[in-house]
Amino acid sequence: MGNLEFYKTHLINLSTWDDFLLKESGLPGPRGNIELGQAVAELGNRALFDRYLTYKPDVAPTNSPYEFLAFCGVLGLGHLLAEGDYSLLNILRSLSSDTRWRMREGVAMALQRLGDVNMDLLLNEMASWANGNTHEQRAAAAAICEPRLLNQERHATQSLSILDLITDSMTRNEDRRSEGYQALRKGMGYCWSVATAALPHIGKTLMEKWMSFPDKDIQWIMRENLKKNRLVRIDPEWTERWLKALSTTKTNP
Repeated sequence: MGNLEFYKTHLINLSTWDDFLLKESGLPGPRGNIELGQAVAELGNRALFDRYLTYKPDVAPTNSPYEFLAFCGVLGLGHLLAEGDYSLLNILRSLSSDTRWRMREGVAMALQRLGDVNMDLLLNEMASWANGNTHEQRAAAAAICEPRLLNQERHATQSLSILDLITDSMTRNEDRRSEGYQALRKGMGYCWSVATAALPHIGKTLMEKWMSFPDKDIQWIMRENLKKNRLVRIDPEWTERWLKALSTTKTNP
């Protein structure tokens, strides 16, 4: 029995969950108990998820066990979203700008549950988020750049288009020290490699366009993606050549 099934079996036999979740949250610590959060998402209901989401940053700060309850609430919304409650997209969009990074990560994971059952709908929605603020853009990129969601060519093509749109917007961002921009920059440092690995002949062409763009942040993003093993395995000569090219290219600040 895997951890997820173990936790589901255990939760079913508990009359209340909060004490167990707080104890087994893994927080404070470097990694929250994601498997337990997934079990809560699959077994809980809207009332429970809404209650957990009342744990705001003032009472459930980053890395506290109570933050884990809020994280479970986000994952739970993703489960309900995948079951067809699309009104939750607006709530998740708001939560994508939460000050706690685990909550923002939870939003991306929740959205991926929708992608598992309706990737076309997820992509259409993320195309809208890609025009939002930097936190929303980061959530959109992270949600769609999951290998298991990009098995179909049309989905990989749309994902690359969304990444292209977000990258273009980054070149015009004048607040590059903001937390939102920095989170987006970091996320884009791996997202391009995921989508390009799913559809190399299009992804590599788009990456080459941005690798030739004289912007220090964009070139940092491209370098980080080129270092990912998923791209090195696909075309080691190409990745090595472009890494060398980027190491000598002059960029604008």
